[in-house]
Parts: sequence; C-alpha cells; structure tokens
Amino acid sequence: MHYKLEVAEVEAISIGERVRRAREELGLRQDELALAAGVSTRAVHQIESGKPTSRLDTVLPVLAALGLKLKIE
Repeated sequence: MHYKLEVAEVEAISIGERVRRAREELGLRQDELALAAGVSTRAVHQIESGKPTSRLDTVLPVLAALGLKLKIE
C-alpha cells in the first residue's frame, strides 16, 4: 500500500475512534450527533468507521458538536 494512504487510514481510524468515544460519553446516538452537527447520519457512521475519504467540511462540524478540535502539530 502507498505510504500516504496508510497514514491517512491510520489517522482516519484514530479520529473515528475518538468521535465514537466522545459521542457515547455524551449518551448520543449517531442520528442525534448528525442532527447537532448538521450532517447526515451516514457521514457520522463513515467518520466513526474510519473512512479516510471523509471530508473536512463534514468532520469539523462533528468534532465541534462534540466539543472536540482538530489539532495539527
């Protein structure tokens, strides 16, 4: 596999796991998070599943709805 894809997949999985954990800690279902973030339930599912092609304009509102931020180092 191409190195860039591997990194993207690992990061997407990490973000997805953190999103799922935060959502569950808040006691939200995927559809409730989707409504709060203004995205589709399918988008939330794809993020939580670690889909590396999830778009930032979908990921960022989901993170914001959970009180999370994307940090770049």
